[in-house]
Amino acid sequence: MQNLNEDFNTALNIYENDYSHEDLINFLKNGNVAEKQASVLKLEKLSSSDDAVILMQNLTGCDGKIREAVSFRLPEFVSKNPEYFTDFVDIFLEAIIDINGNICRNTIASLEYLKNDEKFCLDFCEKLASKTLELVKIVKKFDPQDGKYKVNKEIFKLYWYLETIYHFSEFIDIKEIILETKDITDYTIREKTAKILSKFDDFEEFKQELKQDKNYYVRRV
Repeated sequence: MQNLNEDFNTALNIYENDYSHEDLINFLKNGNVAEKQASVLKLEKLSSSDDAVILMQNLTGCDGKIREAVSFRLPEFVSKNPEYFTDFVDIFLEAIIDINGNICRNTIASLEYLKNDEKFCLDFCEKLASKTLELVKIVKKFDPQDGKYKVNKEIFKLYWYLETIYHFSEFIDIKEIILETKDITDYTIREKTAKILSKFDDFEEFKQELKQDKNYYVRRV
């Protein structure tokens, strides 16, 4: 309880006082969990690519409260200065499959503002497709005796990678991905596969197959 009160008072201090932009960035770089969480929520802008580096260092590999706060502001910051974020392909790919679905969702929303950067899209989509197919191999090898948590964790990652592919499908050769995911046992994966197909006029054979799926949520897409 004492730690909670200390965190609350720390956050309240940042919210109620007029800290400079440099102070807030410094909190985000060197602060504790409460300081980082409060400072990113109060931050009004990014002034440089160096600010973006500090922000992105807090999107992965740290406390969940910090990651979620950063992801909440990320679409806004990327929309204002997309040029600051083109070197973070690997961090984006990691954040997309965060254990917290809100972070996955917010990260994907921020990526929409980088679609006009051809170099970023080519690099990002090449790695996205490769990582997706790697995950498919893992999921297809699961034994019925594998622990439920282990299975669900990998399914969760594949789900969010496929959701990202839906948003970037114009940059990706989807045929192999569709072939490898349309028969996966978990219906949420087949639903994402059908959703990707809905963006294309061809692949009629695959569409007809999924329209006959036993699961309503797959058929209706």
